[in-house]
Amino acid sequence: MKKNLKNKVALIIAVLVVFLYGIFGVPGGLSGKDLATALTKRIHLGLDLRGGAHLILQVQVKEAVNAETDNTAARVQQDLKAANLGFSQVFKPDPLKHDESGKPELIEIDGVSPNNSSAVSSLLDQKYSNEYDINSNGTGSFTLTMKPQVERDLEAKTLQQAIETIRDRVDSLGVSEPLIQEYNLGANQILVELPGVSDLDRVKTIIQSTARLEIHEVEGDPNGYSDEQSAIAALGGTLPPEDELVHGSGSTNDSSDRVYVLKRVSVVAGSDFRSAQPGTNPNTGQRTVDFTLTDEAGNRFWDFTSNNVGKSMAVMMGGRVREVAVIKSGIRDQGEIEGSFSQQEVMDLSKLLRTGALPASLVYLQQQTVGASLGADSIREGVTAAIVGVLLVWAFMLVYYRGSGVNADLALFLNLVILLGFMGFSGATLTLPGIAGVILTIGMGVDSNVLIFERIREEIRAGKAAAAAVDQGFAHAWVTIVDTHVTTIVSAAILFLFGTGPVKGFAVTLTFGLLANLFTAVYVSRVIFEAHLNRLKPGEMVSI
Repeated sequence: MKKNLKNKVALIIAVLVVFLYGIFGVPGGLSGKDLATALTKRIHLGLDLRGGAHLILQVQVKEAVNAETDNTAARVQQDLKAANLGFSQVFKPDPLKHDESGKPELIEIDGVSPNNSSAVSSLLDQKYSNEYDINSNGTGSFTLTMKPQVERDLEAKTLQQAIETIRDRVDSLGVSEPLIQEYNLGANQILVELPGVSDLDRVKTIIQSTARLEIHEVEGDPNGYSDEQSAIAALGGTLPPEDELVHGSGSTNDSSDRVYVLKRVSVVAGSDFRSAQPGTNPNTGQRTVDFTLTDEAGNRFWDFTSNNVGKSMAVMMGGRVREVAVIKSGIRDQGEIEGSFSQQEVMDLSKLLRTGALPASLVYLQQQTVGASLGADSIREGVTAAIVGVLLVWAFMLVYYRGSGVNADLALFLNLVILLGFMGFSGATLTLPGIAGVILTIGMGVDSNVLIFERIREEIRAGKAAAAAVDQGFAHAWVTIVDTHVTTIVSAAILFLFGTGPVKGFAVTLTFGLLANLFTAVYVSRVIFEAHLNRLKPGEMVSI
């Protein structure tokens, strides 16, 4: 009995057209050059094929913990003063060192009188017990220790903020199809891949710079000190825990190194900036960065400057004092940074302030560039391997399975179309391991056809008619095909979840190819067989 296959054939043609659109979109023409251009717009090439920069960064998450406890210490001090509860000092006994040593999660309060001890304990429990474990040693001292879960959450948040900030900065550079994600092979690490980028030094400057423009109150001499020993001596031989020593020039026209004593907690910094634009001072002709603060930060800056007229404040950037200025009147939400910047520097600084400060500094663990010529060689050799593999498989199927080999070759061709169409629709990036995934998909597709064809041969040897042999061949092979494909897809999913960029590229193409193969090897191949059976005379056998 002949089957009506019009609907099935229409479905296959529709799938073919849809996925051809996924590969090429709407090309500007039908020439080879036009099709190649359309293909590269839809199928994005990865770093190893296109060339570019590959970076692995370590986020110094302890710095975020240090900054958080700095702010907490300042709030504790303000709360105790507001409640008229006497104390000698609020300080961090073991702050973060340059080598990431120390225990920045600790805050201590000393000099609390016995009469106020209960009130201080009550205030601390009420305001800080959710984030800190609070202990009293019974001699007028209290210790606040950030809770381990709070610290872990802060470190995880810092990592994600760093990823988002780096992504914003890379987007401002106009890099297409960047890969920026957590690097699962190390703790608190970020993988950055930027296809097509050749100036690695500039990218490193843009990504790594904390661009943390901070404004601090100046303690001691606003002109600074010649060295750290002189600065500490001017303070009576001991640096107060709420202060810090910072090097810098203090003026854009002065290149000498001075040491300044600043309040540790900044007045405004980082996320307090709403926008920043490059400009020029009309009086001096020097380039400037004009910035605007958020409403909350503007109000805070107004309170600080209004209450400290005549005193000095320091503008810190990149961990150094760039300018020391006398506060002449209240300033609310607008200001400018003026200096001997180059045009590129002023543009980069504006971008950095607009995209926000990194929550912690970065350390480069690995950095390398992939040249475009290497990428071109990879593409040529990978594509050559794929074409040779396809042609050999097609030839083998035609020789070994005769007429049914045509069936397998048509299904294999449609499999490749669906695979590439999947990648075009999803925006997936094709990498060199991804090409290997395509080649493996070809082998898996042929394997499915071999299972089906060998089962059909067994049914024919058992004396069954052509239609019954085809029907039983597909029915019995179906379970095995699904089993092999599902187990391989699960393996690919694990590679995608825990692998890095190139490994993920392999997992993506392999998964797409296997899903396509379930459709082509079972559905499309069977429709072709049924169309062939409709043409056979009674008693005639299929060519297999």
